[in-house]
Amino acid sequence: MRVERVPFRLISAATAAVLLAACGPKQSAPPQQTPEVGVVTVQPTAVPVVTELPGRTSAFLVAQVRARVDGIVLRREFTEGGEVKAGQRLYKIDPAPYIATLNNAKATLAKAQANLVSTTAQANRFKVLVAANAVSKQDYDNAVASAGQAAADVAAGKAAVDTAQINLGYTDVTSPVTGQIGVSQVTPGAYVQASAATLLATVQQLDPVYVDLTQSSLDGLKLRREVQEGRLKTSGPDAAKVSLILEDGRTYSEKGKLQFTDVTVDQTTGSVTVRAIFKNTDKVLLPGMFVRARIEEGINDNALVVPQVGITHDQKGQPTALVVNASNKVELRQLVTSGTYGSNWVVESGLKAGDRVIVQGTDKAHPGQEVKAVAAQLPATPASDASAQGAPAASGATQTAQPASAASGA
Repeated sequence: MRVERVPFRLISAATAAVLLAACGPKQSAPPQQTPEVGVVTVQPTAVPVVTELPGRTSAFLVAQVRARVDGIVLRREFTEGGEVKAGQRLYKIDPAPYIATLNNAKATLAKAQANLVSTTAQANRFKVLVAANAVSKQDYDNAVASAGQAAADVAAGKAAVDTAQINLGYTDVTSPVTGQIGVSQVTPGAYVQASAATLLATVQQLDPVYVDLTQSSLDGLKLRREVQEGRLKTSGPDAAKVSLILEDGRTYSEKGKLQFTDVTVDQTTGSVTVRAIFKNTDKVLLPGMFVRARIEEGINDNALVVPQVGITHDQKGQPTALVVNASNKVELRQLVTSGTYGSNWVVESGLKAGDRVIVQGTDKAHPGQEVKAVAAQLPATPASDASAQGAPAASGATQTAQPASAASGA
């Protein structure tokens, strides 16, 4: 077998070629592009502050019609559930005993008046005779006393007549107010008593109607503090707007106004009563109905609002947002929200004016990552969505802020 030798110079050349190929410039990977995200710059906005409170309706006037004399009810002169006028007769109680009492009082008065005439005439005659020493001084004094006693009997007789006439008038049971009457508690033939103040019926004035709302003392304290700090502006209780949500979820057609806020906190519930008044021409609202009221309490001129698409919630339910800082890097912010304003969240803390919140491309952004921030292109909010949130703001806005129960982190 013949082995041929390869020249050393050829081996060296081949090795050098291999080494040069291995040590040559490597092909670099394409550079990674910076993700682009859409941001909104947070700026202070005037936002109406609206509180939603539960409550119940109550009549403007409630009059319980009760018996003021004893007797048998002869008839009822109204239709249950109907409208009655003030002074309208509702029941007739047997007047016969009171007519007799009145006649007796009148007779007693007439007797006293006749006696007064006689005693007065005798006192006048004795006055002349005592001057001529025809009667004793004692007889004259007795005559004057008898005349005075007769005058007192006349006064008592007149009072008895007045009392008898009043009691006779009470046999006509009239309505003290104009309103709607309920169920009759007695029927003709029933015996009623003044001493027991027998309830006959109840008349209620339903136009206007009161709405008694319940507010926690803590919410009231927060509101007063914000007003003192100048964060909220109030235009007075007379101008506050109140809208009503009925049991079926519909909004009541009439707007109400606040009457007063109770100054005493219920120690058992820690709440105070807020009263509003509403027109009730069509009698839609009945006493005792459960309703919810939205009260516009003021304007927050420095509220920070963020589109709802820019806020998410972590595993604990706390609201969070991704913010692009001055170095164009993403930061995760923990927020505290107080409600919604149209399609935006109202942020109480966690953001400041000028912060850039990511609302588009959040799936491409992660905390600590460098991004390219551009102005977000968000669709315009329909006017119907804004009006559905509540009453218009005092500044002319068509949206209002209302508490969001879903914001558990607020």
